[in-house]
Formats: sequence, C-alpha cells, structure tokens
Amino acid sequence: MRALGISADGHGVFSETPGTLTNDFFINLLDMGVEWSPTGSNCYQAVDRTSGEIVRTATRVDLVFGSNSQLRAIAEVYGCEDSKEKFVSDFVAAWCKVMDSDLF
Repeated sequence: MRALGISADGHGVFSETPGTLTNDFFINLLDMGVEWSPTGSNCYQAVDRTSGEIVRTATRVDLVFGSNSQLRAIAEVYGCEDSKEKFVSDFVAAWCKVMDSDLF
C-alpha cells in the first residue's frame, strides 16, 4: 500500500511514482546505499552514504520488513529487479482473495 502512496504523514512512500503498484518499496527498503537513523520515537530517515542527503523517511512499521528475518526474506524476493511482475501478480491475487471472502 505504501507504493500506492497510502501513508500516515508521508512516511514510508519509497517510490518515485506514488499511486502506481510497483515493488519500489522493497527495492528502496533494501538499498545498501543509505543508512537509517532515528529522528524520533517512531520515525527514521535514510541518509545517502555518498552525498549525506536525506532521501526518504519511514516508521518502525516500514522498517520491520528489513529487520525481521522472515519478513526480510519476503522483502528480498519482491525487491529483486526481475520480480516486478511477480509482485503485482501476487498482490492482486491476495487482494482478490480478501475482497472475495465477503468479510468487507
């Protein structure tokens, strides 16, 4: 949902094209060219290791996909350059499953 631009206070939108269903969130979450540092009790900023520029912000909820071993494994699958179609396909299948279950 972050790739679609759905966020509280703008944190966690790691995409250059918010509103488009892409795997940009996972690609940028796993970017080793940035260093995450806390800016508050629940906020973090990514600083480019080369330029020192702040490139994105996130919450603890966003960063759990990089720190929890099971979630990181999933993030690495979807964060690969060649998994764009897999991400969209899996997301749409999961979305349809939830919507078709008549719980909402």
